[in-house]
Amino acid sequence: MSSQMLRNSTVSGTILLSLLAVPAHATADSTSTGSTGTAALAKPDLEGVRAVLRTARRQGAPGALARIDDRGTVYRAVTGVADRKTGRTISTLDRFRIGSVTKTFSAVVLLQLVDEKKLKLDTSVNHYLPGLLPDDGITVRHVLSHRSGLYDYTNDMFASTVPGFEAVRTKVFTYRDLVKRSLRHARTNRPGAAYSYSNTNFVVAGLLIEKLTGKSVRTAYQDRIFAPLELRDTFYVHPDTKLPGRHARGYLTPDTPGAALVDATRQTTSWAQSAGSIISTAGDLNTFLSALLRGKLTSAASLDQMQRWWKVNSNTSYGLGLRRRTLSCGVSVYGHTGAVQGYYTYAFTSKDGKRSLSAAVNTSNNGTVLNTMFGTLESAFCGKRAKALRGSAAGVERYEDIAPGVRRD
Repeated sequence: MSSQMLRNSTVSGTILLSLLAVPAHATADSTSTGSTGTAALAKPDLEGVRAVLRTARRQGAPGALARIDDRGTVYRAVTGVADRKTGRTISTLDRFRIGSVTKTFSAVVLLQLVDEKKLKLDTSVNHYLPGLLPDDGITVRHVLSHRSGLYDYTNDMFASTVPGFEAVRTKVFTYRDLVKRSLRHARTNRPGAAYSYSNTNFVVAGLLIEKLTGKSVRTAYQDRIFAPLELRDTFYVHPDTKLPGRHARGYLTPDTPGAALVDATRQTTSWAQSAGSIISTAGDLNTFLSALLRGKLTSAASLDQMQRWWKVNSNTSYGLGLRRRTLSCGVSVYGHTGAVQGYYTYAFTSKDGKRSLSAAVNTSNNGTVLNTMFGTLESAFCGKRAKALRGSAAGVERYEDIAPGVRRD
């Protein structure tokens, strides 16, 4: 299907956990959609990627994988196991929970609804969902850019890692249940004043999707993204607990140093839903992000809106469900990061969508591994020009998106 045909069918309707939490003083970036880095892409350094994966494994990840799609050439790297009991080697074909990369899928559906003139970004959320939020000044744009000021309910839910997880592993929440948990707390800032990462925002996004499409989030993803892009390994199974087909098991690291890993594979992920419940593979994520940046999923105007950036730190900005990272070689990449119990994911593509990387490990709550995996971006997009990452100078993440207010170093 041509890009024009796909975009037209999407717009007509015939056809979803960032890892950063930043201070409330984050400020507005340029509204330009252009990259801050214009350096040409070097050849991917596959051995560099492999070295990052091996390091992550030594630091506690049972397995690690990465796939690069570069103008028709596919590079793959793996180390370790998908299942600690059977010892099966992890594969780039394995499905895994992508956590907050789901947020980009959710944002795409809402931007398609903008294209269909069913939604306006600068209209109050309460216009579409009367009485949901305590402030009519919170707009759809504020929600999609994490500038609503809505408190992240996962701060309380996962303040204690394993007990918090076990308390919700099999629970099924409604979207409104989760919004109510957020509203028990004061807001972090007035609408539009500051970037403050919150899963609550993309729970609200799920409510908007279901209200405006008249369908479940699962159906909206399937009809608008999964099917048109032929993402055969991408699913939204909530509230089912199983990952379908071949998959990597996920292992949660307890807060107590040296304690045994907890198998977190089976869970409803009902605490996340449209903020973090999609299951996918590295190949499908690369296809999705490439299609997005190449303009196959929304109109050019909506893609422009997704790339109106709010500065997060020296090398990171956030748009509408989309993150921009500027690497050591000056190249900027576009995508999202994800953390859900048992898995960390990095999924990014180049400005033109022609080179994409998705990398994952089957562990979480391990800040050392999380920071190490940032290096896959450096090797994939900067090649051998990638600089060694040293502490905070590299701008790597220090928090999990499931509880950004809780330190996980």
